[in-house]
Amino acid sequence: LLLRWQWRRRLWKKVKEVQLKHERGVAQMEKIWLGFRKKHPSVDAVSILSLSLPELTRKLRNGSLPPEYVFCAYVGKALQITRETNCITEYMWESETKFQQAVRPEKPGLLFGVPVSIKDSINCQGYDSTIGFASNINKPAAEDSVLVQVLKRQGAIPFVKTNVPQSLISYDCNNVIFGQTLNPTLYTRTSGGSSGGEGALIGGGGSILGFGTDLGGSLRLPAAFCGICALKPTGNRLRYCKYMNALFWSPPVVAAVGPMAKKVETLVLAMRALLCEDMFNLDSTVPPLPFNEEVYSSTKPLRIGYYETDFFTMPSPSMRRAVREMKQLLEDAGHTLVPFELDNINYYIFNLCVRGLFADGGSSFCKKFKGELVQGNMGLLLWMARTPDWLKTVLSWITKPFGLLINGIQRLRCFTSLSSTVEDLWSLHYEIEESCHKFIAQWKKLNLDVMLCPVLGPALPVGYPGKLAVATSYTILYNCLDFPAGVVPVTTVTDEDEDEMENYKGHYGDRWDRILAKGFSGSVGLPVAVQCVALPWQEELCLRFMREVEKL
Repeated sequence: LLLRWQWRRRLWKKVKEVQLKHERGVAQMEKIWLGFRKKHPSVDAVSILSLSLPELTRKLRNGSLPPEYVFCAYVGKALQITRETNCITEYMWESETKFQQAVRPEKPGLLFGVPVSIKDSINCQGYDSTIGFASNINKPAAEDSVLVQVLKRQGAIPFVKTNVPQSLISYDCNNVIFGQTLNPTLYTRTSGGSSGGEGALIGGGGSILGFGTDLGGSLRLPAAFCGICALKPTGNRLRYCKYMNALFWSPPVVAAVGPMAKKVETLVLAMRALLCEDMFNLDSTVPPLPFNEEVYSSTKPLRIGYYETDFFTMPSPSMRRAVREMKQLLEDAGHTLVPFELDNINYYIFNLCVRGLFADGGSSFCKKFKGELVQGNMGLLLWMARTPDWLKTVLSWITKPFGLLINGIQRLRCFTSLSSTVEDLWSLHYEIEESCHKFIAQWKKLNLDVMLCPVLGPALPVGYPGKLAVATSYTILYNCLDFPAGVVPVTTVTDEDEDEMENYKGHYGDRWDRILAKGFSGSVGLPVAVQCVALPWQEELCLRFMREVEKL
């Protein structure tokens, strides 16, 4: 007990030290902004911040807009947003010298002079990638991740790192080091996670382009909650580190790295910049597939599958309305909409997704928390992972008479050591592959190009995601299948949506459904998005569909 106390004391000391370092970084951002305003009082920062990325890069590349003006404008706005939402974890000090030394080359990169924000878990040389763990403090990355290297070669200037939930296995955004990140639209709501710092910063206008990761909706949920766009590519279309999952195990459910921005055209320019020879040479496991302009630029009418519910997480009235309204708009624009029926979503969520994430019964997950400072709802997740298998089974059946079938049996039993042998793990991989082929067969039978479907929204109150892990069903499905998927905000919650919440019961009427109903309530004015999906390796088609949704 004494040794444990001493160890925790040392960890808390490290946390206090990094918090002071964070404050110094914020103070430096303020110094830069105030110094710039004093030096250039006539420069209109608002007009710079209002430029689209194509407009901004054009001005930076032709020399009509100095990189210093752009950098300082975004530092000033990022400073404001992080003070409101607590979204930035580190200011990257060397970014100042980058714009000062930014001499426009004869052939500037596609992102020359553009300040970009980077999620905490993506390695940047000289900076910690804590993932919310105190034990990762003062362990700076030895080199930039492949993603960051390519961004720099394209002329981008990474200037801040952003907040994440502890372990990344959450769609809230809170950890013991940097605290809770709030939604820029309504501070009582979460920004989402795990790329929640990115969602809040970009949603508030403090970054024009950011990058996060997605293992179950970690790009798409913060984007939907904060009213911005995001693209989760096929798992290996882009690369951000030597080992695709920057956590501590390699689950069958596929993680991906992708861009986040307010506009689809920004995502497109980011993908153009990243899908280049530098990416393919730095990591030879990335397939050399340059951005396909012909597919993206096509105006051919699309054949679009759609569904309003996955029959697992009942959509909020605004989620359902968003899909219905987009269906009508797309049909009016000449596209063909075809109903798509999801089959056995329970099997996908529990037998494939959850079982895939915790294929060893949560053993690797628990090891990472050994001796760690734990905060919030991670304690419940750890308890379930650490509970002996026999006790999980007993407790799951005890809950059955109370009607908590999904909440009790499935939640507890999915943490049993399902893949205790190599044979079990091989079986899991086979089941995922087989399910993927069945899904594609259904897709091709209907001759679909893309899919329109809901994404969880509006943003839930702070702390609610920890009680509602299963509500990620709309997004985690496409990690399991490894399909590219993006989100586009299309509407906001109306008074009529709020009135309809009085009749919201959920598909099961259990505790989770009741908590979700409470979380959806009181959300008038908050953004609501739809999800756009394509088949593996068809990111350009997915973006083309997202562009159409955004335009309509």
